[in-house]
Amino acid sequence: MKNTLGDLNNHLFAQLERLSDEELKGEKLAEEITRAKSVNDVAARIISNGSLVLEARKLVEDKMDADVKVPKMLEGGK
Repeated sequence: MKNTLGDLNNHLFAQLERLSDEELKGEKLAEEITRAKSVNDVAARIISNGSLVLEARKLVEDKMDADVKVPKMLEGGK
């Protein structure tokens, strides 16, 4: 199984379409809202992880020059 950010994008839009269904009411709507919150939480973690990987690759490509500015998120929250 190989998922991509494009797949994530498709899942998010599919979730949006389900939430936009005007015929969805009551308990079914509540279930869909709960599912959407879970999908959102997982998507946020995937995106955060992707950002971290990207930052790490940038640092590797810069070969950690003495002149390279370390991103604030890697400075220990300063």
